[in-house]
Amino acid sequence: MSFTKINIKTSIITGVIFSGMLHVNAQSYQKTDSGLKFSADNINVEVKFYGENTIRIIKYPAGKSFVKNSLSVIKQEQKTRFSVSENKNIISVKTNDLNIFIDAKNGTITYKSPSGKEFLKEKESDFKPFNDAGDQTYSVTQAFQLEKDEPIYGLGILQNGKMSQRNTDVKMIQNNTWDFVPFFQSVKGYGVFWDNYSPTQFTDKPDKTSFSSEVGEGVDYYFIYGKNADGVVAGMRNLTGNVPMIPLWTYGYWQSKERYKSQDELLDVVKKYRDLKVPLDGIIQDWQYWGNNYQWNAMDFISPDFPDAKKMIQNIHDMNAHLSVSIWSSFGPMTNPYREMDKKEMLFNFKTWPESGLEVWPPDMNYPSGVRVYDAYNPEARNIYWKYLNKGVFSLGVDTWWMDSTEPDHLSQKPEDLDTKTYLGSFRKVRNAYPLMTVGGVYDHQRETTSDKRVFILTRSAFAGQQRYAANTWSGDVNSSWESLRNQVPAGLNFSLTGNPNFNSDIGGFFAGVYKRNGGTKNPMFQELYVRWLQYGTFTPMMRSHGTDVPREIYQFGQKGGVVYDVIEKFIKLRYSMLPYIYSTSWDVSKNNSSFLRALSMDFSTDKRTWDINNEYLFGKSFLVAPILNPQYTPEKIVKTDENEGWNKTDNSLSNIDFTQNKTVKVYLPADSDWFDFWTNEKHKGGQELQKEVNLQSIPLYVRAGSIIPFGPDVQYATEKKWDNLTVKIYPGTDADFVLYEDEFDNYNYEKGNYSEIPFHWNEKSKTLTIDSRKGNFKGMIDQRNFTLILPNGQQQSVNYSGKRINVSFK
Repeated sequence: MSFTKINIKTSIITGVIFSGMLHVNAQSYQKTDSGLKFSADNINVEVKFYGENTIRIIKYPAGKSFVKNSLSVIKQEQKTRFSVSENKNIISVKTNDLNIFIDAKNGTITYKSPSGKEFLKEKESDFKPFNDAGDQTYSVTQAFQLEKDEPIYGLGILQNGKMSQRNTDVKMIQNNTWDFVPFFQSVKGYGVFWDNYSPTQFTDKPDKTSFSSEVGEGVDYYFIYGKNADGVVAGMRNLTGNVPMIPLWTYGYWQSKERYKSQDELLDVVKKYRDLKVPLDGIIQDWQYWGNNYQWNAMDFISPDFPDAKKMIQNIHDMNAHLSVSIWSSFGPMTNPYREMDKKEMLFNFKTWPESGLEVWPPDMNYPSGVRVYDAYNPEARNIYWKYLNKGVFSLGVDTWWMDSTEPDHLSQKPEDLDTKTYLGSFRKVRNAYPLMTVGGVYDHQRETTSDKRVFILTRSAFAGQQRYAANTWSGDVNSSWESLRNQVPAGLNFSLTGNPNFNSDIGGFFAGVYKRNGGTKNPMFQELYVRWLQYGTFTPMMRSHGTDVPREIYQFGQKGGVVYDVIEKFIKLRYSMLPYIYSTSWDVSKNNSSFLRALSMDFSTDKRTWDINNEYLFGKSFLVAPILNPQYTPEKIVKTDENEGWNKTDNSLSNIDFTQNKTVKVYLPADSDWFDFWTNEKHKGGQELQKEVNLQSIPLYVRAGSIIPFGPDVQYATEKKWDNLTVKIYPGTDADFVLYEDEFDNYNYEKGNYSEIPFHWNEKSKTLTIDSRKGNFKGMIDQRNFTLILPNGQQQSVNYSGKRINVSFK
């Protein structure tokens, strides 16, 4: 029997046909310690447990084998306690929290709770024969049935402005500003990870939700029941890798632009920040420190404009700052990595950036650059990549990596480009996992090289599992526009809901060319956009200012005493005051699988009004952030990537803009909690929408009742002062807990247990704060410290703490 298409919906899964009648075997399945499997004439189905509530489903045509080493999943199937029974063609598989029902006649699976509540139901699966660059395989589809009003989240970084991804139809293939992770989770407490790396169509319609991939030996997905959003995130990380700690300093302020063109210019930026006493921890050197485009990504300071890179890096360190440099997934023909990889056929032959060897726009193709992407799927190629990175850059003292174009850039795409041979098969087969492989290569090699410096990678693309590689993904080269700013909020939240907690965006947007011709940083339209973006960036895991055409350094916006300058400084300093809270949250992310960016539905799933809110979120578990995402003082302009588009004349009516004038915005406070206005300490009931008065210097910012938040000292860089005198603000209303976490801030000794935790507990009934006994220790730990404890009503007490439990009453 042969098929051009197999549709499981109409296929016979078990039994044999005699005289037109189906006779089901008494036991049609084979049980193992970690699952079960069964087969028929045309289909095989395997159910594998990766924990009690994480189930892998594999379906593939009979007569074929299915052998796959997942690139994302690092966990192995687990011996699991479960029961199996069969009745009237229904195979029932049960654990403590999850029941699955397999229809033995058509192979569809339904997931339910023990009480019978339906979580998710499969619909049809399809296998269509496909010729993948000479390999006879399949295009595969799995469809599901969701409830009508059920919101789902995830899929990666999507620039569509949506929080819930219902009614989304998107081709998932990595590009500059859309980073795809084929995973979604539901407000009902489950998630689905489609473990496929080829171009994939995700489609949600009222009648079905489906993943359809160009290449696959079979259907291969994971169902994760986590009970709530945090549980689903934990389940996804349990499958694909936990989040390592990154250095404390990376949570400080980063300054960048495209690009600093000399060693002196780069150093001058750091010096100016120090002279102005504006905090700074990271400075980024973008491309072409290596020279011209034929030397693209040489991973060496070849340019004569950087004559002594080692001294430059030492000077940066002497100013208590850190350097990150740009590295790419491609090499120019005049570089050593290119020469070595070319001989070993480790370079791809499709168009990538930059196309021309000349620095002109549009590219002059009379002088092609010859730049080629390397085969990051090849472990030997990853070894070669690190060899040159280590020798030319890391050995000089560079602190972190800006891995650009990790999609990678694929220009003038042709269908046959995907036939390109890689170490793991066709490029089509493994296309979307490229960022995972190239970022993972750098992480693994640095970890092998030293444990004294934590890995931190800023990257433009991501895939499932990348959180295990100390990677923070930024949203690519987005436009400097209000529409782009609005899109970043749900993009970051949905990305976090795939298990990747680290997200940021170019503060101010990348392409700002149209503003350059209209005053740049002196243009009130750009000033307002930039400030609002920076305020949003204050409450993301990485606060990084970057862009082209218009410079972003604080001194470009005027001087101290000016409204715009002062508000930029205010929020940078606010960021630094939050470092004890942020770093402790980072530990909560690493240890307990929490998230920095929390969609309101994560913590308030019973409040249906939160389900599709795309302009507010929690930062950690305490701060409710409602960034200003629309202009209040200047008109909104739609800005295109092409800098030649837009408006051409300066609007003189904007010359007298008063950014101190108060405006009002709407903010929704979720139900089931009270909220304190961060700026005024005024208390509000949840479940209502407020009209909040703001000006350019503030945004709606609230703290959840039942929060304990430590604030650090006024510093110029993250580790300038010890945390021996912290202000701890207590927001009462219900019991509260917080764990203050500390370690050595930039090595891997914490993995050996060298860290401390100080638990705080607020008892609402007795109005007592308990600072519990310190747990753990590490080199340089503060033995004696002072906590200044403050309530919103102004009550204040100072206590000395030596690591022993103390109780402080506020009656």
